[in-house]
Amino acid sequence: MPKMKTHRGAAKRFEITGGGKIRRRKAYGSHLLSKKNARRKRGYRAKTEVSACDTGSVNKLLRQG
Repeated sequence: MPKMKTHRGAAKRFEITGGGKIRRRKAYGSHLLSKKNARRKRGYRAKTEVSACDTGSVNKLLRQG
């Protein structure tokens, strides 16, 4: 049986930290930025942890077990 392939779209969107947590980018920070204030835009730069209920789905896409 061949090896399972990583979902390439997910691989570009998520990263796994050294401790095994999954991080993602925040939404809404890529367009229509002129109406958003600096504090809000600065918040989009930070990465957040994927919620506990979604980690199983993301792990499946990334083939992490």
